[in-house]
Amino acid sequence: MEYQNIHLEKNGPIAILTINRPPANAINVATLEEINAALDELERDTALRVAIFTGAGEKGFSSGFDVSDAGNADRASVLGQETWTRIDRFSKPTIAAINGFAFGGGCELALACHFRCMVSNPKALIGLTELNLGIIPGDGGAWFLQRLIGYQQAFELTVTGRLVDAQEALRLGIVLEVVDDAELLPRATALARQIAAQPPRALRMTKRLMKIAQRTSLKDFLDLCAA
Repeated sequence: MEYQNIHLEKNGPIAILTINRPPANAINVATLEEINAALDELERDTALRVAIFTGAGEKGFSSGFDVSDAGNADRASVLGQETWTRIDRFSKPTIAAINGFAFGGGCELALACHFRCMVSNPKALIGLTELNLGIIPGDGGAWFLQRLIGYQQAFELTVTGRLVDAQEALRLGIVLEVVDDAELLPRATALARQIAAQPPRALRMTKRLMKIAQRTSLKDFLDLCAA
C-alpha cells in the first residue's frame, strides 16, 4: 500500500510509523485507515520486534482528530476506537516518541503505546483536551490514563482538559523518559533495539502476560504462566 498520511520505515527488527500530515499531524479517517493497514503489514512481518510511533516535523506528535473532517466524525470515532485498541493489543511492543504536542486523539494514540518518550522542548505538551471542545475522550484515553497514573490524577487531567509539560508528565508517570529534541528518535530506537534483542517468542508471551495481569487475579495469572 502507498501511504499518503503516514510514513512507514523498517530497519531490521524495528519499524518507525510517522504521522505525516503537516502542519499539526491531525488525524482523519484516511490516516486511521492507513495506520490500520500499516499495523496489518507489521503484524505479518515475522522479522519485526518493536514499532515506534512519532510525528513528522518539528511542531508535534499529533494535534488529535482533524476537526475539518467533522463530516466523518462517526466513522472516525469507531475507527479510532478500533485502532487504539489494536495498538494496545499489538503483538509486539510499541513506543511513542512524542516530539512536541500530543492533544486529544494524539494523546490517546500515545497512551495506547506501551512506552512513551517525550522531548524536553517547552512546546511539548500532552493532554486529553476533548472536553474543552464539548466532546468526550471517547477513544480510550481516560481508560489508559488512570491505569498509568491512578484515578484521582487522571480524573483531574481529563475533566479539566489541562495540558502537562514533559517534566510533569515524567513525574506523573505518563512518560518513561524526557530527552532533548535531537535525542528523541535515537533514544527510542536504542530502547527498541534493547527490547528487540530478547528472544522473540518469550518476548511476545511476556508482553501478553503483562497486559493480562492488569485485569486478572494473581491465582489466575499464575495458572496462565504455568500453562
